[in-house]
Amino acid sequence: MKDNVRIDKWLWAARFFKTRQLAIDAVDNGRVKIGGDRIKPSRIIKLGERLDIDNGSDEWEVLVVGISDQRQSAPIARTLYEESEASIARREKERERRKFFHEPGTDIKGRPTKRDRRLIDRAGE
Repeated sequence: MKDNVRIDKWLWAARFFKTRQLAIDAVDNGRVKIGGDRIKPSRIIKLGERLDIDNGSDEWEVLVVGISDQRQSAPIARTLYEESEASIARREKERERRKFFHEPGTDIKGRPTKRDRRLIDRAGE
């Protein structure tokens, strides 16, 4: 384990993003913050820092408790951070909401037909 690890590499190693490039893009777009402040992908991560992470599907609020620059299995990656209770509750609530919400376009495969378009238009009224 190193103690001089870039934030983008740590986010990738902790499995918040599938690739380092996705982690870099998220940091550049302000979806990863430390203490509410935007950061750069080259910033060095330190133990005890509180991160706000939005990876597109979930929003996390975590405390850094371990530092690694190698991507390993998910159980090991979970030891690199502790998620706050509020964050856990918020993600669970969001998961429940998604479970009961039917996405309108999931039944349509490929380009909508004339009939599909009419059904979509009718649902929007």
